[in-house]
Amino acid sequence: MAKDLVDHWEKRTGPGGLEGKAMVVCMSRRICVDLLDEIAKLRPQWADSDELKGSMKVVMTGSASDPLDWQPHIRNKPKREALAKRFRDPNGPFKLVIVRDMWLTGFDAPSLHTMYVDKPMRGHGLMQTIARVNRTFKDKEGGLIVDYLGIADELRKALAQYSEQDRRKGDPTVPIEEAVRLMRKHHEIVRDMFHKFDSKPYFGGTPDERLKVIPRAMQHILALEDGEKRYLKAVTDLSKAFALSVPDDRALAIRDEVGFFQAVRAALAKATVEGSKTPEELDSAVRQIVSKAVVSDAVVDIFSAAGLKKPELSIFSDEFLDEVRRLPYRNLALEVLRKLLNDETRAWSKRNLVIGRQFSDMLEATIRKYQNRSIDAAQVISSLVELAKSMKQARERGAMLGLTQEEEAFYDALVAADSTAVGVLGDSALREIAKQLVETVRKNVSIDWTVKESVRAKLRLYVKRILKERGYPPSGQEAATQTVLQQAELLCAGWT
Repeated sequence: MAKDLVDHWEKRTGPGGLEGKAMVVCMSRRICVDLLDEIAKLRPQWADSDELKGSMKVVMTGSASDPLDWQPHIRNKPKREALAKRFRDPNGPFKLVIVRDMWLTGFDAPSLHTMYVDKPMRGHGLMQTIARVNRTFKDKEGGLIVDYLGIADELRKALAQYSEQDRRKGDPTVPIEEAVRLMRKHHEIVRDMFHKFDSKPYFGGTPDERLKVIPRAMQHILALEDGEKRYLKAVTDLSKAFALSVPDDRALAIRDEVGFFQAVRAALAKATVEGSKTPEELDSAVRQIVSKAVVSDAVVDIFSAAGLKKPELSIFSDEFLDEVRRLPYRNLALEVLRKLLNDETRAWSKRNLVIGRQFSDMLEATIRKYQNRSIDAAQVISSLVELAKSMKQARERGAMLGLTQEEEAFYDALVAADSTAVGVLGDSALREIAKQLVETVRKNVSIDWTVKESVRAKLRLYVKRILKERGYPPSGQEAATQTVLQQAELLCAGWT
């Protein structure tokens, strides 16, 4: 049993398989201890006497009168709770737990996806036990029960006790044939998206040749109509069906190909705005890049994949932007630049209301033109490069004006509220007003000022008084006051 279990577990969690945990349920405490010893003979690196180390443990109750070789596995409640915390950590090394009765009810570990059963159970107790693996988690669509004893009949009887309403929600079990059918269906969908694409170097070339396939694959997908969105969903569906099917031989037969699809998906998710919205899926996808072509902990760097030197993200150098213009992979270059600009726009929006809105509107308008096919990839790249240069100049402008970031933000709010303000007052006067506003705001805000109308009214009064005393154009005073208060609220989120 130990040999079969080890073989099955390694295939299930090997290349392209699931990251997660397994539970073994045995008939007696003696069998729990003996099974751990047998597994340790096969995989000594899994076992460790240290409570905080090792990838497998027995969790059971006991007393001082139990046999001597049982004592290392008998723990008090605080130690068992510490083990439970380790096991619940999806990224922790503790992967395999062997139990008799412990953790079969009321124990929740979403990353637990496989249960090996070698204990007679029935009815409610059986349903409670197998429910330990039914939580969805990242690519895990459901749990797998490996039956060593023959509990299938008891499981059918237990399922028959479900109410009609429960059954209408869907079959709680999925036969392996159905999982494989879904896997094949989604595999065909993804494979069709790579029609006429040569991926052979990924599987048979040198490591460098394999990695060079990824940007070509990204370019191929991005060139398809709605390709990025369709591909991200299709590979996610395939990964879930594959995880349910492995280690079936039919799943293992396409393991390397699935690894390639997941590698491209991970690179796309990291390189594009669409993918950056799902960090949890990205984390799962990156860990899935374990085919022969890429080592298990590899992450495809989006800049090297696109053929770019990694830039300083806060400053778009002319050299970097010139590189982008010359890239052979137009669609990939567009997505990389789009993501950089999107991140930069978000950063601006957190500190400068006016400039953040301007850059956001400019970026959205440029992308909309491209999506509407008003401009091609080369033209949109040129437009985005110019936007990047504008962002770079905006970063340098505060120092030229002699203003801090906060003062510059209020200065921009004053200029935006009334286009005649610079002409009426002059640039120097507006800078002085901005400095006075920052000082006034700092003195008059509290942690909860945004929900206290009395404090807001007082601050509004101070702003209006400053604008009036400094001679700000009367026609723009109300708009300026509102914009300054909004900017104050944005900045105070950082101050407090």
